[in-house]
Amino acid sequence: MLAVIHWNIDPILIHIGNFELRYYGLCWALGFLIGYILVKKIFIKENIESKYLEALFLYVFLGALIGARLGHCLFYDWEYFSHHILEIFLPVSFTPSGVKFTGYAGLASHGGAIGVILAVLLYNRKYHIPILSILDKLAFATPVLGALIRIGNFFNSEIIGAPTNVGWAVVFDRVDALPRHPAQLYEAFAYIITFIVLCFAYRYKYKHGIRDGLIFGLCIMLIFVARFFIEYCKEVQEPFEIGLRESIGMDMGQILSIPFIIVGLFYTFRSISNPTNKSINK
Repeated sequence: MLAVIHWNIDPILIHIGNFELRYYGLCWALGFLIGYILVKKIFIKENIESKYLEALFLYVFLGALIGARLGHCLFYDWEYFSHHILEIFLPVSFTPSGVKFTGYAGLASHGGAIGVILAVLLYNRKYHIPILSILDKLAFATPVLGALIRIGNFFNSEIIGAPTNVGWAVVFDRVDALPRHPAQLYEAFAYIITFIVLCFAYRYKYKHGIRDGLIFGLCIMLIFVARFFIEYCKEVQEPFEIGLRESIGMDMGQILSIPFIIVGLFYTFRSISNPTNKSINK
């Protein structure tokens, strides 16, 4: 008989009245905190005033949250949210028995990435720090946040893997009795490896005078390449993706990953091919 891990953790850490604190929300908060600390170290190392960091993280937090929420609602579950518009923007669900606080249950990483990039564009218009310089710094926080979010998904027993007979299979008892790939942990591990690669790339960049864009390009390329291939170990998130897999061999997550991979490759090779660092620190 296959030895598997049974996972049946309650996703709610604290429940007081209508208020719920979930492991997922805690992972999000922890990810942003660690990310803030990492980027702060870079700002200190490069002698950039702390006021620029505080403003940056406000922009990024709002951009990531709004983008991830809209990404989920528009790309994955528009059929539902087109009839529940207020639930896109409010962390509640409206039921016949009343209003229930749910938090933002449904966030998409692709939408979050787009939201962060748009937030950086707005930040650049106000503070005039070069966009690629900003994105290179934020790249260190991105895989750490991504890893913690996927751990949060694991606690939620969501974004589950496809059925498998591997020795480390997990049965998500809250979903069904099938042994499955722990795909959330695969992604978390891939993002941690990405972070380690970025640390080496940062040293290489400043040792050899590589222009801005290297860290950003590597970050999104590695993250979304990992995401693309790990999708083959996952169950589809929405029913319409079954048709996509049958017709073109990819699901929505893979389709949305391709543009990010292309952009990542472009900035990686662009920065290496012209080793003139044009970063301007304020």
